[in-house]
Amino acid sequence: MTNPTFVDQFSQPVTLDPGTTALVVVDMQNATGNRSMGLGKLLAERDGGASSRYRFDRIEQTLIPNISRLLDAFRSLGSRVIYITYGANLPDCSDVPGNIRGIVRATNNIEGQPEHEIVEGLKPLPGELVLNKTTMGAFRSTSIDTHLRAMGIKTVVCVGVSTNNCVAMTAMEACDSQYGVVMVSDGTGTDSEEMQQATLNMLRRLWSRVMSTDQVIAELEARSRAA
Repeated sequence: MTNPTFVDQFSQPVTLDPGTTALVVVDMQNATGNRSMGLGKLLAERDGGASSRYRFDRIEQTLIPNISRLLDAFRSLGSRVIYITYGANLPDCSDVPGNIRGIVRATNNIEGQPEHEIVEGLKPLPGELVLNKTTMGAFRSTSIDTHLRAMGIKTVVCVGVSTNNCVAMTAMEACDSQYGVVMVSDGTGTDSEEMQQATLNMLRRLWSRVMSTDQVIAELEARSRAA
């Protein structure tokens, strides 16, 4: 836990109500979260996977188990679950902005390809919303805002990869769109512990509340019992 700073007094309080809170699972796909496919395969071919060991160890040992627990909790409480994927809708990736088109191509992250699919263990259930984005943030290139407002959602709980890129961008866009935002510290991951902690520290400053998986589940269940 970091010490309170001057800016903390201006951060809006964020509370979790099962009826108005949605779990947003960002980019937990084979292209980004599977050691043997997409980015994992690409890096393994270059350096034997040394540069990605932290990333995929964290995904396998921490993210997938914790996101699975959150999915179970949200579903059991009747709370909304929304999946966000990223990648090209067109085979030539011409619909993806230039800043990420190269990595989309290199990881074969194209709709209909195995790399584009959500990783095993975190598959959506029938009836759960899956939106594909072609930009870093979900609010820029999907209709997530329309869906959230129609569902009566006021707070989003963000998990997935990468903390410093697509998850953070989606969280900041959500905050700017007037949603309460929670970043799950042990439900998000990136390429190094330094990068992980730096991003969480940045998001604590006006953008979001940072909570652990245990804290999110405990607060949701407590509010459900009190209802």
